[in-house]
Amino acid sequence: MPGTENVNKQRNIGGALGIVVLLFALAYRFFPGILHVEPQTQVQTSTTAPLTRKPWVADQTASLIVRDNGEQPIVGTTLAEAIAMGPPAPVTKEIAGLLKNARKLEDEGKLFDPPANNAVGLYRQVLDKDPNNPAALNALARIGGAVRDWSLAALERGDEAEAQRYAGLFAELPHSENELNNLRNRLRTMREVMPMLAAAAELLKQGRLIGEGDDNALAMYRKVLGIDPGNRIADEGLGRIERGYLDRALAAAAQDDYASADRILADASSIRPGSQTLLDTRSQIEGLRRQRGETVLAQARSALDAGNAELADKLARSAQSISPDLAGLDEFAERLRNRRLYASFKPGQVFSDRFLDTSGVAPAVVVIPAGQFVMGSPADENGHRDDEEPQRTVRITTGFALGQTEVTVGQFREFVKAIGYKTDAERAGTGSVYDESTGRMNDRRGIDWQRDYEGNRASDKLPVLNVSWNDAAEYVAWLSQRTGKRYRLPSEAEFEYALRAGSQTRYWWGDGDPPKVLTNVTGAGDRSPTKRSWGKAFDRYSDGYWGPAPVKAYSPNPFGLFDIDGNLSEWVDDCWHDNYTRAPRDSTAWINPGCARRVIRGGSWGSAPEQVRSAYRLAISADSRSARLGFRVAREL
Repeated sequence: MPGTENVNKQRNIGGALGIVVLLFALAYRFFPGILHVEPQTQVQTSTTAPLTRKPWVADQTASLIVRDNGEQPIVGTTLAEAIAMGPPAPVTKEIAGLLKNARKLEDEGKLFDPPANNAVGLYRQVLDKDPNNPAALNALARIGGAVRDWSLAALERGDEAEAQRYAGLFAELPHSENELNNLRNRLRTMREVMPMLAAAAELLKQGRLIGEGDDNALAMYRKVLGIDPGNRIADEGLGRIERGYLDRALAAAAQDDYASADRILADASSIRPGSQTLLDTRSQIEGLRRQRGETVLAQARSALDAGNAELADKLARSAQSISPDLAGLDEFAERLRNRRLYASFKPGQVFSDRFLDTSGVAPAVVVIPAGQFVMGSPADENGHRDDEEPQRTVRITTGFALGQTEVTVGQFREFVKAIGYKTDAERAGTGSVYDESTGRMNDRRGIDWQRDYEGNRASDKLPVLNVSWNDAAEYVAWLSQRTGKRYRLPSEAEFEYALRAGSQTRYWWGDGDPPKVLTNVTGAGDRSPTKRSWGKAFDRYSDGYWGPAPVKAYSPNPFGLFDIDGNLSEWVDDCWHDNYTRAPRDSTAWINPGCARRVIRGGSWGSAPEQVRSAYRLAISADSRSARLGFRVAREL
């Protein structure tokens, strides 16, 4: 007898072989395809899309046959149930033949026809003989899913008869009741909306796209979508209506009628809000607008370069109306603004106008940038006077240029020679000079514009002095005639704005002594020829001159103006007013016809520090003249 150990081994091996045989039998019963390979095929009918065979998956804890689209299984058995059922019945030769023929007919698309020999009929024959045959069950479930999809496709294209036929076939095949009910509901909805779709199509053919009430295609299609939100035919109908609007909008844009294009697009946007066609058309029109706007803006630039600011402005406005967000509009607007403010010049540019009828040029002028500032002085400023208030914001919106220097003796000489002009000093026979022996300014006979501050013959590079407001006004009128440009005396606001050059401090350089030699004012280090010094002066300052210095002897202020606050005080165009109450808030001169007193601004070589302040102003008779007083010109742009 064999030993106990051998017996145990034989029993173990026998048990293992028995389990293997059982599992093999189960696999063959429920997965007959394991033992032979079948090609993947497609089922296709002459009127429908191809039917693709779908894979199935096995799960030990769920049904053995589960549809891969997540729907409830049509048929299935758990692995535990299959083991309990015992070995499956073998597939007979007859069933195998039926399955083979059924698959062949399925591959040929003969699912239901001909009546006597079709795939569905053969699969049913298999189930009559073997009710749980998985191959037949799977095939019928697969065909049922395809038929359901064909019915839905027919619904989408509006073929009610075809949809109804496929729905009836689907009801006879393995199916989910939810799916069948959904299909039948869709059919009922289709029967309800088909008359509306037909009516909408007729209205579309008649051209009655929109209108009041329901008697138009748009209203009818919307009514259909209210009943059947996903109706493709109604959506396509709306698309045709929308396309008509969009074509009109494109045609208007092609004619540069962008206002009409915008109105039409607005109407179209309510037909199918947010549709891709609408978005694409809007983008296309925007591209046309941008291209056209760029062309018009280029024309505006050419007009501006040619000096025609009015045409340039008109074209720029047209470009902006075409394409409001057009790149380059802001830059061009700035160029146009500068052209209007500064003509063909730029802020800070220095130029001289030539005389029209004779050789010679006007004094060089500097283009002053436009802007705004607070005119006057606050009450707590050291040296503040009541006539410097109330402070107010003044806007310089009109471009102008200001003499780079004070008018010189040489420049004034040209004027006198040209018209034989007699100054107020010459007519009166007296002028103002500095008396070194007393340290005072005195009138002396025979002194006029040709003399320096001591009464000696003046160099042509010195600023002209001993000229009245009347003399200065005559000079700028002569310049205007000689050059064909508009010359005048600066307004008080223009002078202070140019003097401050962006500052709001006591002086344009700050609140204390000049940090370096900047201009010709009274300094504690200055000495007269006889070693006199100033009683009131900047403590730590010396400019090297006692009396006026030649123009451009010092550095200019930030606006490029020499001696704007020093050398000589200067005439401006304004009449004197005791304060700034009711004063203009722009840069115009404040003039009362026939006024006898005018304003002088800016410090001189002999002014005390408080008289050099940017806000300091003084009244003087229009026919007055002094060795501390001159002028510079303003030129309109």
